[in-house]
Order: sequence, then C-alpha cells, then structure tokens
Amino acid sequence: MNKKIGFIGCGNMGSAMVGGLIKSEFLEANNMIISTKTEKSAKKLNEQFNVLTTFDSKIVAQEAEVIILAVKPFMYKTIIDEIKSELNKDKLIISIAAGISIDNMENWIGEDAKIIRTMPNTPALVGQAMSAICPNKNVSKDELDYCFKIFESFGECVQLEEKDFHAFTALCGSSPAYVYMFIEAMADAAVKLGIPRAKAYKMAAQSVLGSSKMVLETGKHPGELKDAVCSPAGTTIVAVAELEKLGFRNSVIQAIDKCAEKSQNM
Repeated sequence: MNKKIGFIGCGNMGSAMVGGLIKSEFLEANNMIISTKTEKSAKKLNEQFNVLTTFDSKIVAQEAEVIILAVKPFMYKTIIDEIKSELNKDKLIISIAAGISIDNMENWIGEDAKIIRTMPNTPALVGQAMSAICPNKNVSKDELDYCFKIFESFGECVQLEEKDFHAFTALCGSSPAYVYMFIEAMADAAVKLGIPRAKAYKMAAQSVLGSSKMVLETGKHPGELKDAVCSPAGTTIVAVAELEKLGFRNSVIQAIDKCAEKSQNM
C-alpha cells in the first residue's frame, strides 16, 4: 500500500522525482504534498502535476508518512529545527543532499529516527537517474524496499555503504558533466570535419546513449564491446591508439580521483 509522500523543497531534482513518481504511476498526485517557498513555484507544481502545495513545511511533516528533504544542504538544519516537533519515530525521512551525513541527521532529529541518505544525479530530469541509497539502523527492510521503488520510478539505484558516497559523487553525481564535455568535444570534431553543429550534437549524443545501452543490456565487459568495434588495421583502432597516446583513460581516472578527494574535504 502506498504511503503519503511529502517533499520539503522542490527544485529541479525534487520536481524530477515528483514527475517520475506520477509518470510511472507509482503514486497518484493526491497522495503527495509539497512545501515551497514561493507562490511561483507552487503555481508551477500545481499546473505541472496537480499536486497539493503549501508554504508551511510543518504541514508536510504532519501529513506525510515519508518525508523527502529536497532543499539545499545549507538549509537542512534550519528546516529540521522547524519541523522537528512534528516528527515521530514512525516517519521515514529521506535526504537527497550531498555532504549531509546520517550522523548529522541523527544528531539533529534523534537517534531513533528512520533516516535514509540518498544521492540521485541530474538525469533524474529525464527519468534516467543513477541513485545511491544508504539506510540507518532504524529502517526496516520494507521501508528500504519502498525507498527503492521511489527512486526506481525515475532511474536506477544501488545500495551503498555511506563511506562510498564520495566515490559515488565522483562516478555518478559529477559524471554527467564529463559526458557532456565528451559529447561536446565529439561534436566539435564533427563540425571541424564539415557536419552542421545541430546534427553533430544529435549524432554524438545518440552514439553515447546507444553505447551505454549496449553495456547495460548485453552484460558484456566494456573492453569486449570496444574490441568488437576495432577491426584489424581499421579506422577505430587508429582513433583508440590516439586516445591512449593522449592519456584518455588516465585523465578520466585522475579526474574521478580528484572529484572524490574534493567531496571528502567539503
């Protein structure tokens, strides 16, 4: 049976989650309540999703069984202080903020609180997120399964230990930027070779999408799939050799290492 879900804050990521829940038919709009800061945001959510909105976060905390905190990390303690009186040990609280640990949340709410730390990435906006999920000791298996269903409504998710969230940030949270750079560079090369830019972007993006689906759906090692494209003395192996000469794979590894290091130090 579906629980009533409340969102406190609903920016790009929150809106993507709301849209995913409704589009997948996991939850009906009337089983959701959202608090926003402005009338403009409330109107947009009403027009887009026909959901109930309020300017009072306490009302969300009172009415919802599952509370998703979708505000900026610096606002977390303020929001929790505001709604704490409405929380009880049966409420399931889901965090989507980078840098807010389960320890932080337990210190602010209480050690008996049911807390799940999550991290979706921006492709949630098109229903293709990769999310990480980590429950605290108070969350039951059924509650964890319910959280998985929420996040699977707008992409894929994996359960990780909290210590691995820095690596997840570097691999999934930040990687859309790396991929966009790759797509842009491929398109620039195509433009240099005479292809119109709009067509170049479409072709590059579709090639990345198709290649990703090959990895996910065939279950084959990426190296095996790469080898299948590289004919002896062909065009592809020449390009691969050039990428290796320029340190392509090492650059990616070093970038992800640096990103994880920055996440740890924030």
